[in-house]
Amino acid sequence: MKEPVNVFAKKASLTALAAAFGASVAFSPLSTASAEEAFPLEEITAAELKQGFESGEYSSEEVVQSYLDRIAIYEDTYNAFTFMNTDALEEAKKIDSMRENGEPLGELAGVPIVIKEAVDVEGFPTTFGWAPLSEEAGGIGLAPTSDAPIIEDLKEAGAIIIGKTNIPAFSASGTNASTSWAGDTFNAVDPRLAPGGSSSGTATSVSGNFAMMGIAEETGGSIQNPAAAQSLASVKPTFGLVPTTGVTPLAGGTRDVLGPISRTVEDAALMMDVIAGENDGDPKTEAAAGNVPEEGYSAALDEDALEGKRIGLYGAEWREDGELSEETQMLYDRSVTELEAQGAEVISDPFEGSGFAAFTEEAGNVGYDAFIYDLNNYLQDLDPGNESLNVNEVFDEAGEVPWTEEGPLSNLLERGVDFEGTLEDPETMPDQSEFEDIKAEYVEIITDVMEEQDLDGFVYPQMSEEIPALADQESNIEATTVPEINISGLPLVTVPAGYYESGSPFSLAFFGENWSEADLLGMAYDYEQATDYREASELTVEEGGALPETASHYAAWLISGLTAAGLGGFLWMRSRRRHQNA
Repeated sequence: MKEPVNVFAKKASLTALAAAFGASVAFSPLSTASAEEAFPLEEITAAELKQGFESGEYSSEEVVQSYLDRIAIYEDTYNAFTFMNTDALEEAKKIDSMRENGEPLGELAGVPIVIKEAVDVEGFPTTFGWAPLSEEAGGIGLAPTSDAPIIEDLKEAGAIIIGKTNIPAFSASGTNASTSWAGDTFNAVDPRLAPGGSSSGTATSVSGNFAMMGIAEETGGSIQNPAAAQSLASVKPTFGLVPTTGVTPLAGGTRDVLGPISRTVEDAALMMDVIAGENDGDPKTEAAAGNVPEEGYSAALDEDALEGKRIGLYGAEWREDGELSEETQMLYDRSVTELEAQGAEVISDPFEGSGFAAFTEEAGNVGYDAFIYDLNNYLQDLDPGNESLNVNEVFDEAGEVPWTEEGPLSNLLERGVDFEGTLEDPETMPDQSEFEDIKAEYVEIITDVMEEQDLDGFVYPQMSEEIPALADQESNIEATTVPEINISGLPLVTVPAGYYESGSPFSLAFFGENWSEADLLGMAYDYEQATDYREASELTVEEGGALPETASHYAAWLISGLTAAGLGGFLWMRSRRRHQNA
């Protein structure tokens, strides 16, 4: 493939540049030439897209080009991407050729998607979102020599990767991307709000209609928080259901999971059909054998799925400090009424008498002790045989470490992670017995409550209060199930459930026992279809941002790869705008 393009491009004299390098300047027939015109693919679903492909209404090439044109208009304002795939149009043309020739196509053939920066994609740098590990920010460069298993599955399914998306340094914030070398990503619903983290760029890309769906990763809220903050559906899967080999780790052997973010539950289920299940590239997924529905997750979607279901509600015995804000409680009460209208039976405070809240307080936020061990393994897998890719030499070359009191991993210092001690022997796994005991106790209590109350699952407000302002760097998204859902490894599905008076999105979280994703998706789909709360994000172009009159030139130039001789087929570029760089 051609080299990926760093999207922090200086956008001056774009027409001249495009002409100089022979780039086409025409917009796709499906696209729009300015921010004022409606985007014809806005909020389109994968099923609708597939129907359009099959009817000949449009081609994969036209669809990908139209998304690239839209990105060119708005990226300078929303800063969702770190790198763009310069092969995207060629890959789309290949799908069109296969379709025209009647060749077998995958479930996501021609569907434009985005990938979180933390996931390895061959040909793209891996930066951890941290300036010292980003050549673009003056640090050292790291590059995987192969795709992560999840990327292999997505490519095999025919998905077109548009680009990689922004994250905070080491994916260590559940609220924003403010510590990223690439600067802040902005919320597509309202740029004044925190975008959610750490899958900030993926959420903004999907909510802003820069792609159909995307891959996110969660250790402690990083799928569900940005999805909820930007009125999106998402799946935080059971630990071990989706392969996570080839992902920059935070708690790789204990908590890290990959899952979809999409605008609809249906699209989330479709992506789960592609990425879930046992995978030879990740031994953790051996546990998934026999736990993936034979007919897939999409088959579980049913507008009557809530009928007769017994649903546990959020209550005082879940968490000692978990009081909901007044407006959150009002929105949640409305949601409960809507669940009942769909035929669900609700059970208030099902954890009463279980001791769960006290146990949560005592257990703490655990599972990070093997960070150095997991990171060392990840680095060695980037380029097997390259002995210099080990944790000590990489940080020596970078010139600093991220776990200082002012660094992005300072929160892990506060949780007692012994970085310096584990660095002495990074190839030895630290004792994980404490984590495993706590995890087992979580699962036992939740399972017992479900059995005693005959519950099919739980539905909570995803957040206890509205999303904080991006400018308020002291406040975090207050997720109601973090870290409980992450330590226990249980699955969770988010679905839009309305908006606060301020316009901040409100979402529900459906969760339940291990491997229950199909049931949760079915119930979330029923709720989504009955309420239809998501509204398309109305994007704006900031003053001084990408100008509509040059957007088509910029898009064509960006994707052309600048193949002219003398530039080696690509150009690494600097942004004219930075937002609170790390």
